Amino acid sequence: MLDRLRKKNLHTWLPDYGRHLIRRARSPQPSGPKHILFALCDHYEPLWGGAPDPTGIARVDAWAARYPALGEFRDSDGRPPRHGFFFPGEEYRPHFLDQLAKLARAGYGEVEFHLHHDGDTAASLAPRIREHLTTFAEHGHLSKVGDEFRWAFIHGNWSLANGRPDGRWCGVDDELVMLHELGCYVDLTFPSAPDPCQPDKVNLIYWPTGDLSKRRSYEHGERARVGASHTDRLLMITGPLALARKGLGMRLENGAITGSDPPTAARVATWIDQAIHVEGRPEWVFVKVHTHGAIEKTADSLLGEGGRVLHTALRNYMNQGWNLHYVTAREMFNVARAAMDGKTGSPSGYFDYLIPPPPIAG
Repeated sequence: MLDRLRKKNLHTWLPDYGRHLIRRARSPQPSGPKHILFALCDHYEPLWGGAPDPTGIARVDAWAARYPALGEFRDSDGRPPRHGFFFPGEEYRPHFLDQLAKLARAGYGEVEFHLHHDGDTAASLAPRIREHLTTFAEHGHLSKVGDEFRWAFIHGNWSLANGRPDGRWCGVDDELVMLHELGCYVDLTFPSAPDPCQPDKVNLIYWPTGDLSKRRSYEHGERARVGASHTDRLLMITGPLALARKGLGMRLENGAITGSDPPTAARVATWIDQAIHVEGRPEWVFVKVHTHGAIEKTADSLLGEGGRVLHTALRNYMNQGWNLHYVTAREMFNVARAAMDGKTGSPSGYFDYLIPPPPIAG
């Protein structure tokens, strides 16, 4: 049994999954209006699989042409689905970011920062990140507070803070410190299960604690709660991770939308049922799922029937009395911080609470 668990890396997160079930059972039930904050964070890699530039162009153009059709779906604020394009800096081509700018300008989402790297130190990586951020900003992407870029992050290959056992795909033990110093305010890399980078922190919004210069420093954290926050570190927002029923058996539900595992009403229900929230504000439920949406099979699902199934399932929650809010990573962070500061009512009033929209949205 232990060997089977280790092969699927269940031992890396099952302990806190058990604690999560207890936390969820003990959490008070909201007595007033309930809100779903839904963010689809896309590891958006047009050159995935080593594709040549013409393939990447076709992949991005497909999204630019087809995504606006999802505008027939609207949330409780009258907004269409808002996609989070976490674009990999190492795949930069002007055409890619210009096409995504068209979607951002029309209100269909925002571009944030994604990166694959290997064998680095903070000294070697930080200058490259600064260069990427400057390039993104030239296309109207990324927020600024004063003269400083403010951005959300997802790590390529899941290997945040040198998290892989073999040390590949990062190298930077003190990556959380470096990212924060460069203006990153939130990380949305996890869950990554069954990947071994997955921490024993499940279905949580939390602040990493302890010595943040150490490898896998995201393993330790303080749950986000009303009345407490930090400004000297980035926030971790994790998506749903659960063992869920599938037919007569069980499945690992990690919030990953793929071409072979498209959205279903049952999956949406599992995501929402995890009830991820800032402690003390259970009526604001955070649902952060992820995808690699540039890949043709996944794109066909998200932009076709799979997308309709997803948004129909979310709309059905509205019909059951929930308030639905399509949000970007930036907006999700802002709402989380507003919750920590004791804000109440509709979270839609706090989409721009601390971090303003990128210039392209203006």
